Amino acid sequence: MSNVRVLPVLEPDVATCCPPMTERALTAEEAVRTAAMFKALGDPVRLRLFSLVASHEGGEACVCDISDVGVSQPTVSHHLKKLKEAGLLSSERRGTWVYYRVQPAVLAAMGQMLASRD
Repeated sequence: MSNVRVLPVLEPDVATCCPPMTERALTAEEAVRTAAMFKALGDPVRLRLFSLVASHEGGEACVCDISDVGVSQPTVSHHLKKLKEAGLLSSERRGTWVYYRVQPAVLAAMGQMLASRD
């Protein structure tokens, strides 16, 4: 019997983050949540990691597949943790590896928030 433990995937609450910026002004609480997302993506390494996960085949990526971004493994882990804390990534441990995914709702919410009123 295997000792593998699958952790539940918690969906971040980003889908309900904010209305389109052209619809109305953000509330103070919405601005804090939105700033945390942009702050997390404001680092080039984090933005690259987010892009690697989002574009990876199957919609998820093992940390072993995305760790070659020019920084040490502990630094990669630090940046992935920051992306998770901002609600941009979720993760699941499978054996010795951690798999990361961007929830479709996260990308949809970000796109909607930045959409114009055309």
